Amino acid sequence: MIVKDLTFSYAGNKIFDNFSVSIPQNQICTVIGGSGCGKSTLLKLIASLIKKDGGGIIFEENEKGAVSYLFQEPRLLPTENVYTNVELVLRPSIPDNKKRKERVFYYLNRVGLFEDRTKFPSELSGGMKQRVAIARAFAYPSKLILMDEPMQGLDIKSRQVVLGLFYDLWQKDPRTTLFVTHDLRDAITRGSSILALGNPKKPVDFINLNHFKPLDDEKYGKLENRLLKDILAY
Repeated sequence: MIVKDLTFSYAGNKIFDNFSVSIPQNQICTVIGGSGCGKSTLLKLIASLIKKDGGGIIFEENEKGAVSYLFQEPRLLPTENVYTNVELVLRPSIPDNKKRKERVFYYLNRVGLFEDRTKFPSELSGGMKQRVAIARAFAYPSKLILMDEPMQGLDIKSRQVVLGLFYDLWQKDPRTTLFVTHDLRDAITRGSSILALGNPKKPVDFINLNHFKPLDDEKYGKLENRLLKDILAY
């Protein structure tokens, strides 16, 4: 994906000003930066949820089409059970009931919620709700996944479980993914590249991590210090 000369203003503030960056396809790019620097706005512009003022977003052939969007809250339908919350999004693209059911069962199994498929959102913990959202995101035949801090409200244990499930699903079905996070450890360990925002005209930093190559403590520490400086600079 190539973001080219992107321009966008909000309430008189220039968020992006002829901003350009290239995002590697079929990889996870983690997005960091201070509050108000445009992290969530970038995702919304990519998903066409808001209209840009200028510039363009160029998708690779295997990125064109449907988008899966994971928000800070799971956004489940309270009147529908776990199964239906996943199944509903598949109806337009998979008209066959049997195939749709098989696909839902597969992803609910993968996130450990098959036995809970008849429960309603009010009966689920926060971590379970996000697992439903992740199952829905992967079950949906999207080409692109956008994640706007979906683990923000979870406790440490639930966060690690949900992140692990997401990463396991992604490894079996890689899609270009942008993952907004305030957690530098997540940014470093879950991304194959890191995009630091803050300057409206260009990325504060873009780091290619060589596709999940393991980092020793020294390299990790240097990366963390570099990212802290990036964030504090703006």
